[in-house]
Amino acid sequence: MEALTRQLERIDGRGYKAYKSIAGEYRFDGFSLMIDHVQADPFAAPSRCRAVIDAPVADLPASALRSEPRRRAARDFIARAFRSASDSDQALAIDAGHQTVLDRTATVLDDGAVEVRFTVQLPARGRTILGRQARTILCDRLPDVVRAAATSRRLDLDALETHMARVEDQVALREELARRGLVAFVANQSVLPRRSGVDDRPLEQAIPFQAPESLSVRLDTPNAGPVDGLGITTGITLIVGGGFHGKSTLLSAIAEGVYDHIPGDGRDRVVTDPDATKIRAEDGRAVHQLDLSPYINHLPYGKDTQRFSTDLASGSTSQAAALQEAIECGARTLLVDEDTSATNFMIRDRRMQALVAKEREPITPFVDRIRQLRDDLAVSTLLVMGGSGDYFDCADTVIQMQDYQPLDVTREARDIAQAHVTGRTEEAVDALDVTPRRALQGGQLNPEAKPGKTKIQARGRDTLIFGRTDVDLRAVEQIVDASQVRAIGMVLGRLSRRGERVTDLPALIGEWLNDEQWHRMSQRPEGNLARPRVSEVMAALNRLRGAPFES
Repeated sequence: MEALTRQLERIDGRGYKAYKSIAGEYRFDGFSLMIDHVQADPFAAPSRCRAVIDAPVADLPASALRSEPRRRAARDFIARAFRSASDSDQALAIDAGHQTVLDRTATVLDDGAVEVRFTVQLPARGRTILGRQARTILCDRLPDVVRAAATSRRLDLDALETHMARVEDQVALREELARRGLVAFVANQSVLPRRSGVDDRPLEQAIPFQAPESLSVRLDTPNAGPVDGLGITTGITLIVGGGFHGKSTLLSAIAEGVYDHIPGDGRDRVVTDPDATKIRAEDGRAVHQLDLSPYINHLPYGKDTQRFSTDLASGSTSQAAALQEAIECGARTLLVDEDTSATNFMIRDRRMQALVAKEREPITPFVDRIRQLRDDLAVSTLLVMGGSGDYFDCADTVIQMQDYQPLDVTREARDIAQAHVTGRTEEAVDALDVTPRRALQGGQLNPEAKPGKTKIQARGRDTLIFGRTDVDLRAVEQIVDASQVRAIGMVLGRLSRRGERVTDLPALIGEWLNDEQWHRMSQRPEGNLARPRVSEVMAALNRLRGAPFES
């Protein structure tokens, strides 16, 4: 620490590039500081640093290392504690996340030692170094922040235990789903509405969720004990109801139930099949060598839909593509909201069938395939539907949302279906097979913005910059953090370096992401990555224009 202090005082008042001289490792009382990368300019991305706290100094409770969920939760808690402790010093920053507890690289636990990865905005006046101010940040303020965040003497151990127990319970609930024939579970007293479209915290004074008795199940957790709530079974489930009564809110909570949430989020006992995938229409996206023939066939001019490619997909084409891509990734649960669906993909009613004959309509609507998905491919569907009762004929369960509360109206829906026969003709006359997997020529992925210069960046959680291409991820709704987008870019970068034809992409990407050291793909210590799911990586690759897929 004394050496760093002297160096910062020595370069005070010099040009900004002199900051480069402080890169290296410094020993502090109880921890080591590594300055891995020093920014070249005061307006560049901040400098990357790590603090490694010795195990005896950290002195974390044994319960923090007892299981993978607890280790992940402890790392998440420490990163949040670092952010809280450094709030008064805007020069220090850490990627601690918001409402979800993701597998992040901001904190690493190694046999009780704690490594915290953070950034420092090194101060300057114009391009002149403010060395004494930097000394205050790194040598005076930082040690206090590190000790507050990563030592049991300063941490709130009761809050840490609550954090770990809640994450461990969510993992246990999610693991229980398949054994109980469920695709999702929403605990009683959950708070599902959010404050706004840009504030993901729970809505204050919201109505707590309460399952109807007929759909209620009880699941066990290792910490909280038995938990009661709504169990959504495998098969076809409709969520119906009037506008503004909570249909899409319930579906959104279930879509995010593939991740764990912090205590107090309101969705911290909402869990979903970990491979559940939300699909939607997305005008203008790219589609690569995909078999859409079960849903779209005999297009004008003889265009092939068994190996379909386009740079400008329509609403129905894009939704068919999203469905086939989800199944290609192994999804066994589809989440669909009519508000973000293409109407002509979802349904053709009797009157439209009478006017436009089947031989003149390329689309086989989802309503005529949904049972085949369930029966032939064992793929469940959870569908928000407020505009078409034709789906009553297909549904195993119908849940009506009324004033943000679920009602079991399955019997009523079946009675209505029998009393008011639609008279429409079912248009799915052929069998439904598993979509064939495509290959990828990894060496043809090009992350270069110009010759010899790689560019892989995240612009929020909506855009991945890969070489010269911006990949629009706004429709990939289960990406919840920009750090996941950065990790997706890292995976695509590794694919580009692989330089060979990959025949089972989901399996290869899953192998990489399921490795405990998945983040080492970056080949340097990164503190701003969060593990994505295979489906999100594939979603980005599927939307990358020019992606070298082969059927």
